[in-house]
Amino acid sequence: MAAETKQSCYEGSSVQSFQFYLEHSGEHKAILQCVYDVLPGEFKRIGADKSSLDVLGVGSGGGEVDVQILTLLQSTFPAVPIIADIVEGSSPLTDNFKALVAKTTNLQKVPFVWHIMNSEDYEKQVKTKGDMKRFDFIHMIQMIYYVDNLANTIKFYHSLLKKNGRLMIIIEAGNAGWDTLWKTYKKELCVDAITEYRSSADVIACLKSQGLKYEEHAILNTFDITECFNPSSQTGERLLNFMTAKDHFYQSFTQEIRAGMLDLLRNKCSTEKDGRVMFNSNLSCILVHA
Repeated sequence: MAAETKQSCYEGSSVQSFQFYLEHSGEHKAILQCVYDVLPGEFKRIGADKSSLDVLGVGSGGGEVDVQILTLLQSTFPAVPIIADIVEGSSPLTDNFKALVAKTTNLQKVPFVWHIMNSEDYEKQVKTKGDMKRFDFIHMIQMIYYVDNLANTIKFYHSLLKKNGRLMIIIEAGNAGWDTLWKTYKKELCVDAITEYRSSADVIACLKSQGLKYEEHAILNTFDITECFNPSSQTGERLLNFMTAKDHFYQSFTQEIRAGMLDLLRNKCSTEKDGRVMFNSNLSCILVHA
């Protein structure tokens, strides 16, 4: 990424932090369950009578979910060629994605176009070139937190949809654990890659203001944060680092702020089950119509 653009969310140590989080949270499993439940019917509608299918993944990370989405689309239309464009600002995560594609036999013949840049830079590039390639399916999974302007981003990507196309946005649910934590401690947390925390409620308000048709599907998920309340637990600290987007949770905040966050995490963001503290990490899958 060019030096003058802001740093992508996942470079260096944050890549390891993100992978650690995925291993502990079950988030991809929950997202994939929704993909398998919701997308087969959507794909049949989107791909009806199409001679080829264009897919755009924005903020695709290591590609774990993209590979499953493309495989599902391919199995729905085995004879129809698919072209995949990927926009991702992190070089290490793009390398992971490429390695995953290389191991996925059914995707060997799918041409991939890699755009190693953030969403805003992709938008600028498209507008500068005037090359408005359109897509049948665009997905933005857990990335809308990082864009500068939510309304402009949605408007731009919606404009790239072909007839009958769908834009899928997956984001943390309004009033779930992440929303509660980040909006309560906005001043302390919204300072680096994320300057304005957004949940499904913000996205839906934006869609309504633009008069766009959409439907919403709940993705239920919880994960165990009991270790976060043990100051000597390395697992707990690593989870707290990711959840607050800091390299060192204990050094990053005053004792008072830390205590407040931990109290909030236990009492407002989670439920207790069998003596374990289970964080509410429900998500929302929003499908926007062309």
